[in-house]
Amino acid sequence: MNTRLHAVTDQNGRPLGFFMTAGQISDYTGASALLDSLPIAQWLLADRGYDADWFRDALEEKGIRPCIPGRRSRGKPVKYDRRKYKRRNRIEIIFGRLKDWRRVATRYDRCPTVFFSAICPAARKSLWLV
Repeated sequence: MNTRLHAVTDQNGRPLGFFMTAGQISDYTGASALLDSLPIAQWLLADRGYDADWFRDALEEKGIRPCIPGRRSRGKPVKYDRRKYKRRNRIEIIFGRLKDWRRVATRYDRCPTVFFSAICPAARKSLWLV
């Protein structure tokens, strides 16, 4: 079974929340699920998969400025702060640290619930104690 893990982090790259979707479902589903649980922030950094007008509008309603590059298929380019977007590597570091755990990296658990229960302690131990 394929799954996709969505994460919300603080400015230091520590995880605040996770949401798991099926692997074939787009990032919009994860974005809509995590929208209500977003903390108060000035900026939201995300990759191209989260580029949607409704998501940008919802973030601006919450007072959060989106720093999301536009999809390549978008007709009109979207402006975003390239310097801030370079800080998105902190999120990639989270997923790299989670994969240091053999159980998470090799995906022994086929049930999404059991796999998610393996991710949570791995995130707590490897990311908050650093």
